[in-house]
Amino acid sequence: MYQIENVSRPYAWGSTTAIADLLGRPALGGPEAELWIGAHPDSPSMAIHPNGAKQPLDELIDSNPLHFLGTESLAAFGPRLPFLTKILAADQPLSLQVHPSLDQAREGYARENAAGLAADSTERNYRDDNHKPEMIFALTPFRALCGFRPTAVAKSIFQHLATILDSTANGVPAIVTGVIADLTNTDESLALQAAFTRLIEGGRNSSDAVLEIVAALRSGALREPHEEALTAMVEINEAFPGDPGVLISLLLNHLSLQPGEAVYLPAGNIHAYLHGMGVEVMASSDNVLRGGLTPKHVDVPELLRTVRFESLGVPSVFADGSERGQELYRPPFEEFQLQRIDLSPTDEPVALAQNGPIVVVVVSGSVVLSSITKDLLLERGAAAFIADAESPVVVSPCRGVTANSVAFAVTTGLGS
Repeated sequence: MYQIENVSRPYAWGSTTAIADLLGRPALGGPEAELWIGAHPDSPSMAIHPNGAKQPLDELIDSNPLHFLGTESLAAFGPRLPFLTKILAADQPLSLQVHPSLDQAREGYARENAAGLAADSTERNYRDDNHKPEMIFALTPFRALCGFRPTAVAKSIFQHLATILDSTANGVPAIVTGVIADLTNTDESLALQAAFTRLIEGGRNSSDAVLEIVAALRSGALREPHEEALTAMVEINEAFPGDPGVLISLLLNHLSLQPGEAVYLPAGNIHAYLHGMGVEVMASSDNVLRGGLTPKHVDVPELLRTVRFESLGVPSVFADGSERGQELYRPPFEEFQLQRIDLSPTDEPVALAQNGPIVVVVVSGSVVLSSITKDLLLERGAAAFIADAESPVVVSPCRGVTANSVAFAVTTGLGS
């Protein structure tokens, strides 16, 4: 068992205070968007040895993969920690994005390497050869765009906009009438693909339409019966004025998660987080294909090759509870599952769900992790990495703590 120090990512969309407040430490003085907890080589956590020496977690795992990962994880995912955990805090919308399948990631990474793209090139789509299915567990009210709406609903929204714009000086932009025509197609996949492609390739036509629509909505145009979508559109435009992704947001489901709710995002699911803080877990990858709401690289042909053009329901993940206070969130991915543990000061120890390696982070109170060889105290804001070889491990409330202690633990989904 190793206590680990984790890496903060200062992306511009991040909150300046949320992660620091959650973990009970001073703010860093700028945006803190993500805290990475894991062994991804771009920002590995640092394992603290008993003598105080620090070592990147990926290097530690490489020193004895069988000990740290276990037979099953090693066979399924190779000699790397298969998951990456983040605490994410968004004050502004993240990029509209999609993640590739495993085959696409392997092919794309090899292709960009063969083309001579540097590992840190801004033109890269593929930072590694892994896919990136993910899950977000809301710690605060959390808003997001996730997957395509039914075409009939999306068409109704654009028809409403056409009615609003018909009375303005410029009339209805051709790109809006084009999207309505696209969404009339009875083949859902073709309809969504045509509308999405029209908007993302619309260039100035898309940007001008965004600005005209936002101006009309701000001047008092009726937003009902689509107030949520149109209000979100205006808010997104404040961060990315005239971006085609602002219009694309109208094609997508709008999610409002309450604390304790979770959704998963498979390959090909177009999505964007808008606001809130959560625990995000994913396969250990940094592969993102962006489609807007970002100043970063957007590769439209590669994006269109990756997006799944189908309307989806909300991909919720519900907890499997236990009488010992565990809540297990098991999305349909083998790389990871999330465990939430809420212990009162008088609770008995709880066994951690562990399928191979595990990471633990404490967000409230203090806990003690105990294996047959070691005890490790984790106070609020601290995190640990536990080798497969140390299983079983139990977690107990720390003596002297008067309030509940809350921790999150991530292990593989193998055998679950």
